Amino acid sequence: MDSDIIVGAARGCIGAPFRFQGRDPATGLDCVGLAAHAYRAAGASPVLPQGYALRGQRLPDVSTWIEASGLRRIDAPSVGAGGLLLLDPGARQLHLAIHSGAGFIHADLGLRRTVETPGAPRWPVLAAWRWSD
Repeated sequence: MDSDIIVGAARGCIGAPFRFQGRDPATGLDCVGLAAHAYRAAGASPVLPQGYALRGQRLPDVSTWIEASGLRRIDAPSVGAGGLLLLDPGARQLHLAIHSGAGFIHADLGLRRTVETPGAPRWPVLAAWRWSD
């Protein structure tokens, strides 16, 4: 899968409003919607969870639907552009972001929009995936 397409699609969502369980950049995205949009643009068929909560998700549950979408888990330091990061922002929350090569792109609840943040994530990286060709 072309990482340039994934990153380009994610960057195309920068500025999209934040909306919990949002799936459309025009009306709003959450982190799951952003990841689905970016990978779908590159030809993936993401398996999306339904009815999830902002808090209390568990890594095994998240891993199950991410891997069912065709991504393979890898070492976080080698994720590279187009990779999917699972972050731990605290308070029993999990958060997805797309590695852009220069930083990460994510639907930021606090800023109420999708943004690209330069550098490494400020939150611990719990896991990382890449598209499995």
